[in-house]
Amino acid sequence: MVFPSLSSSVAVGALIGWMLVLTAKHVVADFFLQTHWMAIGKDQKIGWAWPLLLHCSIHLGLTTALMLIIAPRFWFIGLIDFAIHILIDRAKGFCVATFDVTRDHQWFWWLIGTDQALHHLTGFALSIWLAAQG
Repeated sequence: MVFPSLSSSVAVGALIGWMLVLTAKHVVADFFLQTHWMAIGKDQKIGWAWPLLLHCSIHLGLTTALMLIIAPRFWFIGLIDFAIHILIDRAKGFCVATFDVTRDHQWFWWLIGTDQALHHLTGFALSIWLAAQG
């Protein structure tokens, strides 16, 4: 995957469209379809793998379905989204579990904010790439 140069032009309409689609997908997968078991489980010291895999598989399924509907030649974007999502969420979970970070601690909210920012930057990067592909 080659990222377009910053001086290249990308269709603004396509960029905005992809951003809206991928942001809506992220909100649905992270907030409507993520259960308490997934949200708490993926941040545990042990037993984190299944909740994390299920949660990231929801992202995989939704992203792949959207790609198949909107731009079938980009079906593989779901796999990229899955891989990046699992890395970001595992890193956050590792920090929460290793340092016993609870919701009462400021670090918890810093980790949540960083986690969400990285997911949105992922969507932005994918949107730029998709928009550049025409």
